[in-house]
This record gives sequence, structure tokens and C-alpha cells, in this order.
Amino acid sequence: MNQKTEANKRKTQAEIREERLKASLKANMGKRKAQARARASDKSKDQEE
Repeated sequence: MNQKTEANKRKTQAEIREERLKASLKANMGKRKAQARARASDKSKDQEE
């Protein structure tokens, strides 16, 4: 039974690649959102002056 659970836990190359791509996309989106927030705050500071 232990061998069966180990076989189920093993991931295919496609699954590993998909997880890696998901993590990269999530990190990239976080960076983009942070950049957008920084630009928005810069614009609001410029408009105040």
C-alpha cells in the first residue's frame, strides 16, 4: 500500500512545469500590482503640487 501512495504523490514533468509556471505568474502579477500602486501614488502626489 505504501508503494501505491508514493506513486500517487509522484508528479509528472508537465505537472511540475505547470506548478513552476503558476508560481512565476503569481510573483510577476504581484510585482506588476506593486508597480501600478507606486505609479498611482506618484501621480496623486504630482497632482497635489
